[in-house]
Amino acid sequence: MLLSLGRGTVRVVVPLGLAQTLAWASSYYLVAMLAEPMARDLGVATPTVYAAFSVALAVSALVGPGAGRLIDHHGGRPVLMATNVLFAAALAALGLVQNALALFAAWALLGVAMGSGLYEAAFASLVRLYGQRSRNAITGITLMAGFASTVGWPLSAWLESRYGWRGACFTWAGLHLLLGLPLNAVLPTAGPHPDAASSGTPAAAAAAGDLPPGRSVWVASVLLAFVFAAAWFISTAMAAHLPRMMQAAGASLSVAVAVGALVGPAQVAGRLLEFGLLRHVHPLLSARLAALAHPVGAIALLLGGPALAPLFVVLHGAGNGILTIAKGTLPLALFGPAGYGARQGWLMLPSRVAQALAPFLFGIVIDSLQAGALWFTAGLGLAAFAALLALRSPASMHPS
Repeated sequence: MLLSLGRGTVRVVVPLGLAQTLAWASSYYLVAMLAEPMARDLGVATPTVYAAFSVALAVSALVGPGAGRLIDHHGGRPVLMATNVLFAAALAALGLVQNALALFAAWALLGVAMGSGLYEAAFASLVRLYGQRSRNAITGITLMAGFASTVGWPLSAWLESRYGWRGACFTWAGLHLLLGLPLNAVLPTAGPHPDAASSGTPAAAAAAGDLPPGRSVWVASVLLAFVFAAAWFISTAMAAHLPRMMQAAGASLSVAVAVGALVGPAQVAGRLLEFGLLRHVHPLLSARLAALAHPVGAIALLLGGPALAPLFVVLHGAGNGILTIAKGTLPLALFGPAGYGARQGWLMLPSRVAQALAPFLFGIVIDSLQAGALWFTAGLGLAAFAALLALRSPASMHPS
């Protein structure tokens, strides 16, 4: 399947996809396996470790726009290589912490690496290389890195059982220097992009930040930022509380765990659908369909009971998988490649904040509403769908 990208693109997508798998496995997916042993060893409550992880997500939100601007100016290769060093330093610092203050500081440093080295940076790097032709490459990256939890969770658990949580952190740090750094070094050096020739137009200049954008561009940006924030709130809330949510809806614990295991395959299936059938339609249409998936599944579960839990999880996972791709392709389709990296950072800033708050806030919603909490996420998904309906085609989005 990746060969359909073209040989030259595959030489970029495969190393970058592997580097992204490492980056996600050693940061976003690290806390699930190491939070409890960290807490025991440091003498703090497990929620304290998750609070430090939330700080990392908040820091990553603040770092994103600046990292994107660097990629716009210098290309992805030097920035992503620098993030491997940052990841290594942060993970080594995490392995050395002795108290809660140092724990928060280490996670904050890891947040800097996350904000400049995860999907948004990878997408901006591809757009810097391929411009409007980046859609399939972005999909290829997400297909590969979609297995980050499949690789990261078992490996972190094994390392922790064999060498302790500190040894696990040091191992991940070493992998960034021994594996991640050479993989990102393979990326081509970005020169002036052919699409930059159009940067003299008012629309492109506004998008690049050279002119104040017109009202239509601002409105589209706000709508898109809301869509991504809503989608990532739902995604993170479900990742943190899915088994509990299934039980509140009437499923047994064993069924909840078994059904929850369908999320990963469903996400990959959604990305394969995007790579196959949906790549022939505008990203706005595929994003609208994806935004509907969670609400449709949630309403089916609420009305049909636990028997429809597999349908809910499959729809939720597939929609989330497609929206992950839309996070990279939709801003490109609507605004073009000029200034993509910085814009991507600003668009995703609310999403990172939503990610940081989702586990705590949705836990309160479940405590109050039990299964009815799904009406909340379904409503949020429908609001995102409505925002996507309000977005207009690129031809109508020139600054007024």
